[in-house]
Amino acid sequence: MIYSMTGFGRSSYELEGKKSFNVEIKSINHRYLDINIRLPRMMNSIEERIRKLISGNISRGKIDVFITYNNYEKLGVSARFNSTLGDSYVKCLQEIKNRYQDIRDDISVSLVSRFPDVIYVDENEEDIEEIWDMLRKTLVEAIDMLKDMRMVEGEKLSEDMAQKCGNIVREVDKIEEKAQGHVAQYKVKLHDRIKELLDNVQIDESRLNMELAIYADKSSIDEEITRLRSHIEQLKHTLKLKEPVGRKLDFIVQEMNRETNTIASKSNDLEITNSALNIKNEIEKIREQIQNIE
Repeated sequence: MIYSMTGFGRSSYELEGKKSFNVEIKSINHRYLDINIRLPRMMNSIEERIRKLISGNISRGKIDVFITYNNYEKLGVSARFNSTLGDSYVKCLQEIKNRYQDIRDDISVSLVSRFPDVIYVDENEEDIEEIWDMLRKTLVEAIDMLKDMRMVEGEKLSEDMAQKCGNIVREVDKIEEKAQGHVAQYKVKLHDRIKELLDNVQIDESRLNMELAIYADKSSIDEEITRLRSHIEQLKHTLKLKEPVGRKLDFIVQEMNRETNTIASKSNDLEITNSALNIKNEIEKIREQIQNIE
């Protein structure tokens, strides 16, 4: 099954109106697996678990994950009294009072409480395992939605590439048919050309046959056609595999392009050259599609 690298998934989870999670995950093309996660600071300790869960389901692509968390049951923070600092402030105030006795004494609780950091806000710790249990369910649903979207687009890419493979096969058939009589046609042309140049001089048939043998060896494209057909079958087979195949497809297409270039360079027949150019055009379209396959 072919998977595209482009997709989006979203999921939400709410616990009895007390807590809720929202997870959004999107992916685009990338040579490797690149995961970027944005989540509340209090969840930093479970970031590695999130990465492992994603990498266990997705092997390639640039993945962006956005996680929001709301706790309606409590604010998650509480006020704290820094007694050490408070005692220090009061001691200082007492010293000021004793030194400057003529100044009115206005030391009070409200005065001390207004000094910096005497009262501070502290975040209450939550059960991280409980949070992970809830988040994991939400994350799995978002990943499944992402994979479904990637699968649908992957099927379309697979169908398109299979169609282009059919176009290539038809051009290969034309090349093979044309190549079968290529040497015989060259023999006739060479024979006529020699007669034209040498007029009625007797032609050395053994020498002519030697030239034809050399030409046939240099211009033979039977092996290239056979390998090209083999690569096409490999590509079709790979499109049906239930595993990430993007890199494998990229290699197969490179080999197809190599054989096509060799066919074009060996041939001096216009029709064969045109068919080779058509094949290269289809291969380039397939290559562009492969860039979006996991």
